[in-house]
Amino acid sequence: MKRKQFTTTIDEKPLKEIKKLAIDLDRPVNDLLEEAIKWLLKKYEKKRNNINTLN
Repeated sequence: MKRKQFTTTIDEKPLKEIKKLAIDLDRPVNDLLEEAIKWLLKKYEKKRNNINTLN
């Protein structure tokens, strides 16, 4: 899969927590963020599909 760089901002507390988790899991922060984004998209895809079915 082609990767593309982007920049964003995030509240300090969740950023610190994700960095700690990355250390605990011995994984890059980027991997955890990408996993979280994929999970979020999957979660809302189900809701979007349900809405589209009603229309």
